Amino acid sequence: MNKKEKVIEPQNIKLNMEFRAPKGTRDLLPEDKIAKNYVASELQKAFEIFGFNPIETPALEEYETATVKFAAGEGSDVMNEIFTLEDRAGRKLALRYEMTFPLARVIASNPQLPKPFKRYAMGPVWRNGPIKLGRYREFWQCDVDTVGIKNMYADVEILSLIDYIFKKFGINIIIKLNNRKLLNGIMEDLSIPKDLVDKALITIDKLDKIGKEEVIKELKEKGLNEGISKKIINSFETKDLNEVKVKSNLGKEGIKELKEVIDLCSKLNLKNIIFDISLVRGLGYYTGTIFEAFAKDSSIKSSIAGGGRWDKMIQMYGQLKDEVPAVGVAFGLDVIIDVLKEKGVKFDKTVCNLYIIPIKTKEESMKILQRLRLESIKCDMDMNDRSISKNLEYANQLGIKYVLIVGKKELEENKFTLRNMETGIEEKLKIEEIIKKFKVEK
Repeated sequence: MNKKEKVIEPQNIKLNMEFRAPKGTRDLLPEDKIAKNYVASELQKAFEIFGFNPIETPALEEYETATVKFAAGEGSDVMNEIFTLEDRAGRKLALRYEMTFPLARVIASNPQLPKPFKRYAMGPVWRNGPIKLGRYREFWQCDVDTVGIKNMYADVEILSLIDYIFKKFGINIIIKLNNRKLLNGIMEDLSIPKDLVDKALITIDKLDKIGKEEVIKELKEKGLNEGISKKIINSFETKDLNEVKVKSNLGKEGIKELKEVIDLCSKLNLKNIIFDISLVRGLGYYTGTIFEAFAKDSSIKSSIAGGGRWDKMIQMYGQLKDEVPAVGVAFGLDVIIDVLKEKGVKFDKTVCNLYIIPIKTKEESMKILQRLRLESIKCDMDMNDRSISKNLEYANQLGIKYVLIVGKKELEENKFTLRNMETGIEEKLKIEEIIKKFKVEK
């Protein structure tokens, strides 16, 4: 043992102590984990259909990597929600709070990667923020990003992916669209000090959630007087992009990009996209197009996907001369599951499709079990010598579709009773016939 390492003594456990998952986290029992695996699998299929490749990065990042101002942004709420810890050598670390800045670090560290570089990543992230329906402190993000394409076709491909995925899930969505260049241009026209722009925009992002009065109050708390605060509010009230007037070249460039994106979306028949001038996105690294997707007719108000263009972060991490264009989206896996459940979607309670009930034939049943598994049939068997009724009750509780009864008589006849637990229909089948039946149903 290293002499510098501290020995941690076991702590006394209090009597009647309740052990539970930390607030904002959850234990996932099989039904919930099966649901999660299903959604993750469907997302992965869609990502790969669109040509994105998988990568994986650590859950832990160096604190400085996670907190540089060009990662989340100085005014971002995320900066106050980072879980931190130290390793044995006293180095400060952070649990990742999203998937984009680790990708920027990877690209900056691997300049030899061919461009465009299209990647997806899936895994848990952590934020020590407020808890509500659809929002947790540990949650999964499923990200896709395209690095190396500056034109708006890459942005529209991401929007097309969002539309494709939620159509597959049967979730009606609305995608709110905006552009950070337009937002920054409006701030420039209003002569908002540069050090207050990001802070002011993050407050504007709360307009739909907390209302005008609270937004004005928060803007004043951030150093803007009431007159300027009201002018800012007034600038974010229009719903029609054609009515937005800006003087700054940056703002005009943002409008041009928005119109190009909307035009391309129209040509792809993407009809669920609306312009929302108050959409900001809480992370300060966005540089152009931004968007968020919401489920229609749902009590869950959190976004189920969100992202945008981030052209500067890789340049900053790599200390490069030129920008490296990038655009992407993060899907909230846990929120998607919550929306599906709210819609009444039922998920399996078990992965098992067949349950063998031995009647004093445990050894022979194990051989049958092994043979079925070699045919990739998801199956299990009773090893506790329970009665048929108890086994049927067990299979029913788990929602296992079929049970196979294996008794001495069945072994002699080489035909076994296969019962469909949903219909109650029983068939006498040989093992070969059972295998064929399952392969057909699969």
